Order: sequence, then C-alpha cells, then structure tokens
Amino acid sequence: MTFDVEQAKKWIMTFNDKIQENKEYLTELDQAIGDGDHGLNMARGFQETVKKITEGKYDDLGSLFKDVGMTLIAKVGGASGPLYGTAFMKASLALKGKKEVDIKALVEALAASLDGLKVRGKAQVGDKTMIDVWEPVIEYMKNRETIHSKELTDLSKEKMDGTKELEAKKGRAAYLGKRSIGHIDPGAASSYLLFASLAELFEEGEVAQ
Repeated sequence: MTFDVEQAKKWIMTFNDKIQENKEYLTELDQAIGDGDHGLNMARGFQETVKKITEGKYDDLGSLFKDVGMTLIAKVGGASGPLYGTAFMKASLALKGKKEVDIKALVEALAASLDGLKVRGKAQVGDKTMIDVWEPVIEYMKNRETIHSKELTDLSKEKMDGTKELEAKKGRAAYLGKRSIGHIDPGAASSYLLFASLAELFEEGEVAQ
C-alpha cells in the first residue's frame, strides 16, 4: 500500500476535525502569548480547505496539496495562513505529477515543507514555534524503517509540551520575552494535531510502512 490522493484527503479532513474540536483551546493558547486568533483562523481556513478538496477532482498529490496551500494562504489570517500554506505548497512541488508515493517520498515532501517553513518564518528549533514540533518529527520519520503511529503521536505531543519551557524568539510572543515561558506555543499545538492526524492513517494501516 502507498500514500495516495484519497489518503491525503483523509489526512486533511481528520486534521480539520481535530482543529474544529480544539479551536477554543488553540485560541486560549494564542490569547496568552499571541494575537488570540490562531484557533478561529485555523478552524475557518481548514473548513474552507476541506470544502475545496471535497469538491475537487485530483489526478495527483501535487495538485491536491497545491489547492490546500493556496486555500490556506487565501483564507487563514495571521501568520498561520502563510506558514501552513507554504508547508503544503512546498510539499505540492515535491509531489507534482505523482498519483501515489511510498512513505520515503512522503517524508521527503514533508522535509521540503519544513525547509519552506524555516525560510518563511526565519525560525529554528528552540525559538518556541511550530518548528519545535516539525523538525524532530521529520527527523524521526526520516530515520525509521517503520513509522509507529503511537511513537509519532507521542513525539509530536512531547515536543509541543516542550515549547512551554522555551522563551519565544519569533512573532508577537517574542515581545513578551521571559513572560512567554510557561505557555505552550499555539503553532506547535496545531502542528501536533497535524502529525497526530497523520499517525491515525498509519494506525489504521492505510499507509504503507
């Protein structure tokens, strides 16, 4: 089995479900150290994204992820739209013309997403951003013959929780300096939900490992 358009759609739809369920939590996190709109922006943007990809017909993963990225850039306010949009646009380039891929190719596409995020956000591990989840998760996936859903979920959560101890170096939270310590980063929290959603596909055996 491989990762194909239907599995990609299911991943985005599962992520949207988790965002809708957790939008108030994400908003509370952002009210503490940011603009206070991360949950609402993500909920609105991914609802629009699901509508778009449900109505669309896709011959390859690249065109699907391109639509995801462009919709997020257009519909999600704040910093999260451009960042998540960039992530999916970079993945779309890596997956252009491919109807289905193995896990190695999927991870390579997500690594391209990570590179795009680091350039766009000018952030690195330790800055208290979504990169604190993305980079260790991608490293884990790159270095495993078999990706275990529980390990992927647990690692994502651990790295999200770890942002609580960090001082913010980027975004509005950086203005708080040391007062940002003690709060989980909202982008790290939504990134945890993204990878937890992907882990569910592995758990269900829907993706080749």
